Amino acid sequence: DSSSLTSLNILSCFLYLCSAEYPDLRKHNNCMASNLTPAIYAKLCDKATPNGYTLDQAIQTGVDNPGHPFIKTVGLVAGDEESYEVFAELLDPVIKERHNGYDPRNMKHPTDLDASKIQSGQFDERYVLSSRVRTGRSIRGLSLPPACTRAERREVERVVVDALAGLKGDLTGKYYSLTQMTEKEQQQLIDDHFLFDKPVSPLLTCAGMARDWPDARGIWHNNEKTFLIWVNEEDHTRVISMEKGGNMKRVFERFCRGLKEVEHLIQEKGWEFMWNERLGYILTCPSNLGTGLRAGVHVKLPLLSKDARFSKILDHLRLQKRGTGGVDTAAVGGVFDISNLDRLGQSEVQLVQTVVDGVNYLIECEKRLERGQDIKVPPPLKQFK
Repeated sequence: DSSSLTSLNILSCFLYLCSAEYPDLRKHNNCMASNLTPAIYAKLCDKATPNGYTLDQAIQTGVDNPGHPFIKTVGLVAGDEESYEVFAELLDPVIKERHNGYDPRNMKHPTDLDASKIQSGQFDERYVLSSRVRTGRSIRGLSLPPACTRAERREVERVVVDALAGLKGDLTGKYYSLTQMTEKEQQQLIDDHFLFDKPVSPLLTCAGMARDWPDARGIWHNNEKTFLIWVNEEDHTRVISMEKGGNMKRVFERFCRGLKEVEHLIQEKGWEFMWNERLGYILTCPSNLGTGLRAGVHVKLPLLSKDARFSKILDHLRLQKRGTGGVDTAAVGGVFDISNLDRLGQSEVQLVQTVVDGVNYLIECEKRLERGQDIKVPPPLKQFK
């Protein structure tokens, strides 16, 4: 029958085109490359989200950046909320790999922003120099930074800045637009380590996030500079609560209160955040789904960090270490940025409590080593409570 032969021909041409387009991932070490088979590529390569975002756009950053020598990167980004549905066949296994077995098809993500539940949230300040909690939030109905139009990016800025103007009390603050700030304001924000620079990381530039820089980007902070919001960097917003010293409970309390206030003000204007019960809060990079939360402290551990068991202790406590300058930096003077490893499948309260308990354990180890006593590797924490 000639019609079925024609459709077979069309199908074989289509499969040929897809296989001809399939990226060369032989030297790649990222989650996308580990999960993108030719069959999945053929199935998804002609699909697009309602905003026109395609699979090839989603995976470009992972094709252009084969991998990182120390950290297995994700290798793909979402262009909008619908990306997580349309490309689920690739994204679900990537999420499962990146989030230690969390299965977005049949698991639900808990959200809990009740800071009063945190126990022992005050660290010994001879060891902990500063505490911070950060997350991201996306505005539903607008494309994410890898794919947004200039108009959408400006709309994100307008919606967020409008809402932030309504914050009161200790959260009262000011927005500094990157396109409008003075040299002096810019230098002050750089000196305070607040201002994000133009993205130079190829992970971000290859994903399309630096387009039109610095149009519609900026930073808002309260007068005390303890509550900050970045606008239109890697996510629509990055929300940060921080202060010097070891009072993690107070930092988290301000974080929760600020987030709830901002959400309330945005909802009053008829907008809402992207959230669903399987993936939690939706952000650009799948690594930040769920809570998007990184609770971290700068902590002095000169003896423990030289101990061969340090990495294993961190693994068992579900913590990660960075240098104090960020992901790829070395620790200076035994000071590390220690934070939670997990983002998805546990609530904000659970993750902050994990950091509190874990850092208190690390400090206890450091004190034991100072006294010449032995330390133990704790049993591994369960990931999903």
